[in-house]
Amino acid sequence: MFNQQRTKPGNGPIVNRTSPSQPLGDLPIKLALLLVYMVFAILLNSVGTVIQQSINSLGATARSAAYLDSFKDLPVAVVSFLAAAMLPRFGYRRGMMMALAAVGAMCIAAPLIPSFWTMKLLFAMVGASFAIGKVAVYSTIGLLTTDQRSHGSLTTLIEAMFQIGVFAGAWLFSAFIDNNDPQSLAWFHVYWIIAAIIGVIILLLAVSDLDESAAQSERESPAQDFIAMLKLVPKQLVLVFIASAFLYVLIEQGISTWLPTFNNKVMHLPAAMSVQAASIFFGSLAVGRLLASAMLRRLGWYVLLNVSLVAMAGLVALSLPLAEGLTIGADTTWFNAPLAAFLFPLIGLFMGPIYPVMCSTLLSALPKSDHAPMMGLIVVFSALGGTTGSFVTGRVFAAFDGALAFYLLLVPMGILTLSLFLFRRTVAVTEPSPSLEPNLVH
Repeated sequence: MFNQQRTKPGNGPIVNRTSPSQPLGDLPIKLALLLVYMVFAILLNSVGTVIQQSINSLGATARSAAYLDSFKDLPVAVVSFLAAAMLPRFGYRRGMMMALAAVGAMCIAAPLIPSFWTMKLLFAMVGASFAIGKVAVYSTIGLLTTDQRSHGSLTTLIEAMFQIGVFAGAWLFSAFIDNNDPQSLAWFHVYWIIAAIIGVIILLLAVSDLDESAAQSERESPAQDFIAMLKLVPKQLVLVFIASAFLYVLIEQGISTWLPTFNNKVMHLPAAMSVQAASIFFGSLAVGRLLASAMLRRLGWYVLLNVSLVAMAGLVALSLPLAEGLTIGADTTWFNAPLAAFLFPLIGLFMGPIYPVMCSTLLSALPKSDHAPMMGLIVVFSALGGTTGSFVTGRVFAAFDGALAFYLLLVPMGILTLSLFLFRRTVAVTEPSPSLEPNLVH
């Protein structure tokens, strides 16, 4: 499918071109990547629904259900290191098929053996498989794109599909919940649908053509690949990126985790409406990434991200004062809700492009053989940033008030602006010479 023009090792990304003999070109594998991310979004973000239904229909206690999240989070961190070292040798496409097959098997087992332990095993498998899937998807993007802008556009589109999957999953699961019988196990039947979707994705990957030779490691063993991944950390480009990614995920998780509580405790929205209003944020993230996917083909990444950060800070400064001094209203509806309930979640429009564009810019500046090791590091430090953001925002929320907790997010936004400036300078130094890569956009 690809005819490659290779440079010597270490001279930067390798240009891949689609062969005219393939009428569909990259379409099947690109569609597969979009669907892989969407199905993992459905499963990863179903944990809240599964907790609720496990308490209602499986007899799980709230205390035991609270640990369900960790069954998916811990495998993500552990397996990402292994995936980064092993996938270039095993193959990205085969890795995705293997991960999906494992998750599909658990989805089939769930309705056959409906129990809380089955759910624990399912989420452990989802977490481990997502680590493989994310490393494989991001590494494959580098094989399908020829320059920085097309890389950023496809990356942002795939991340947008993740947010769309979050919404699709909420509606999909709710369709199988019996409101008249809280103890009904009918909600387990949703996993038949998900297993069928996974089967279609595996079939799509099986018929897709992908030349992975440009990403294959020249090192002799997986242990050397793992050591090579650790050696990436001291690089200035990688250190600046890690700081930037950590700050971004800190901001996003701080908002996404505590926005429902903010809506309920500060703006005094009813509990159910507080959750619904918070969903505007996730929708905005998806829309922002879809728009950025198109804009990146014409607009430089650094300009786009700086405009996004300024707009984010402006929305915080504009919307949070509108949330102060509101009175409790039991009869609050969408028609008389405070303006801040609609305005603040729109921060997702401008926040959405930042993370995928940063990841894309970094990977575009590295040789394709380093994409998998780098993704292993990205997954780990993103998880650390998310955990920190949720913890810090929550502590400030408890000690002071929700408005101050969100105001303080202006601090990491400001630091992130400086970090992006340093990131741009290091990328400019790291990118290969135009004479070696004529199609790389600087």
